[in-house]
Amino acid sequence: MLLHEVLDESASDPAIREHPALIVDGATHTFREVQRDVAALARGVAGISDQGDTIALLAQNCYGYPLAYYGVPKAGRVLLPLNQRLHPREWASQLERARATVLLVDREHLEKFRSTLAIPDSVRTIVVLEEPAPDDLAFGRLLEEGVAGEAQLPGPNPNDPAWLMFTSGTTGRPKGVLLPHRSLLAGVRHSTLLRPMTDADVFLTAFPMCHVAGYQVITAHMRRRPAVILRRFDAADFVAAVRDHGVTTCSLAPTMLDLLLEHLRSDPEGLALVRERLRVVGYGSAPMPAPLIRRITDVLGCELNQGYGMTELCGNVTALGAGEHRAAISGEPALLASAGTPGPLARLAIMDSDGGLAPPGVAGEIVVRGEQVCAGYHDDPAASADAMAGGWFHTGDLGILGTDGRLAVVDRIKDIIVTGGENVASREVEDTLRELAGVRDVAVIGVNDDRWGERICAVVVADPQAPPTSDDLVAGCRARLAGFKTPRSFTFVEELPRTATGKVRKDELRRLFG
Repeated sequence: MLLHEVLDESASDPAIREHPALIVDGATHTFREVQRDVAALARGVAGISDQGDTIALLAQNCYGYPLAYYGVPKAGRVLLPLNQRLHPREWASQLERARATVLLVDREHLEKFRSTLAIPDSVRTIVVLEEPAPDDLAFGRLLEEGVAGEAQLPGPNPNDPAWLMFTSGTTGRPKGVLLPHRSLLAGVRHSTLLRPMTDADVFLTAFPMCHVAGYQVITAHMRRRPAVILRRFDAADFVAAVRDHGVTTCSLAPTMLDLLLEHLRSDPEGLALVRERLRVVGYGSAPMPAPLIRRITDVLGCELNQGYGMTELCGNVTALGAGEHRAAISGEPALLASAGTPGPLARLAIMDSDGGLAPPGVAGEIVVRGEQVCAGYHDDPAASADAMAGGWFHTGDLGILGTDGRLAVVDRIKDIIVTGGENVASREVEDTLRELAGVRDVAVIGVNDDRWGERICAVVVADPQAPPTSDDLVAGCRARLAGFKTPRSFTFVEELPRTATGKVRKDELRRLFG
C-alpha cells in the first residue's frame, strides 16, 4: 500500500466521499475534493521535476501541507518539510543537503529567506502558496496545470522514501530521516490501535506539520474521520474550532495545554463548551508535569493519552491510555512516570552496554524493531549503521521496562549528568523541581566543573506572581532527592528555548550557560 491510497480508499466509497476530510482556515474540503487536488498536485509536481527528486515545503500549516503529504510521494518524489522556526541559513543547509529541486513556500517565509540570503542553486523552481512574484509559480496554477496535464506518474514502491524529515537537532547536528511509504503506513496503522478513534470523532492538530506528528492527519483519514488543522496554536482559535467543527479529540504539546488552561480561566463559556465536547487529548513531544495532568483532568474533564515515539519511528510505539491516567490520578501516581505499554505492531526492548537485552527493571538503551522504523539517515551511512546495529533501531534514550511491561523513559542518554562519579538523570531532577511552588517550567543541564566533572545546573522559569528563591529550590530538592542530585546552581529566565514541537533546546542552554 502507498500513502495516497489511504485517501483513495475513503474517496472511492460513495458513503464517505462527500464527507469532510480536511478543515483548514475555516474551509471544509471533502474526501473527493482532497483526492482530486492531491492528484492534480502529483501531476503538477511531476511536470516540473524528475522522478526521485526532493520537493521542499516551507510554510505555516495550511491546506497545501496535507496535499503535499500525499501528492509529492504519489508523484514518485520525496517531500522535505522544513521547520519554519529555523534560521534561513538552516533552511539553506537542509535544501543543499537534500539537493531539493523545487521549493513550495508561503509568501511570509519566501520573503524572509530572500531578505537574508540567496536560495540554493539546486532549487530550480519556486512555487508560492499565495500570489507569487512575477518570476515564481503560483500553487493554484500548479494545480490547474496538474488537472490539465498528462504527466505520467511512476507508481512508487512501498520501500521508496515518501518523506525526508530532519530531526530537531537538540543533541547535535540535525539528521535527515528517510521515511518510506511502508514505514509511515505502519506508524499510521499502529496509531489507530494505540489511540482508537470512534466513528463520531473529529480530530484537531495544532502541531507544526513539518514535524512527524502530522502523520496523525493520515491516521484520521484511515479511520475516515475529518482532521481540523490550525495554522498555529492559539487558545481562542482552539475553542472556536471545538465550537464550529465539533472537535472531540486532539493532539497538543504540554505548553499548548498550559496556554489553553490559562485562556479558559477567563472564558467560562469556552470552558463549558470544551468540557462538553472534548473526549480525549493526546499529548506528547515533551514530558508532562504531574501537576499539569491533574489540572487538565480537573478543568477539562476529558481523558488523556500519551505515548513514546520519535521521527525515526514514524510516530509512537507505546501508549499510556485513559484508564492508566485515571488510575494515576486516583492514587497510583507512579504510573505517570511511564510512557505506557508497547503496542502490538512493534517490538521494544532495553539493551545493556554489552549489546545484550536487559531483564525487567534494569536500565539501558531503548531499542525498537518493526516495520515503522525508518530506512536510515540521508547521505549518512555511518550514522545509519550505528542506529541500526544488531538489527535494532537504537533510540539514544535511556529507559526501563518494568515487570508489568510498561516503559519508563529515564532520559536522553546524552542528558545523563555524571557528577562526582554518580549518574543523574536530568529528567528526574526536572520532575522534582516542577512539583515545587513557584516553578512554571525548568530544564536541567550538566556544566563543566573542575572538581565534580559536571555540575548540575537548573534553568528555571518562575511564576512571576510568587517567584521562588534559589534557597527555596535547594530546600525543596533536598527534601525529595539525594544530595548529589540537587542542583548546585540556578539560573532564572523568562522562557526556555524550544523547538517547533515544544522540546527544550538543551544544546542552546549548554551554549548559553555551560
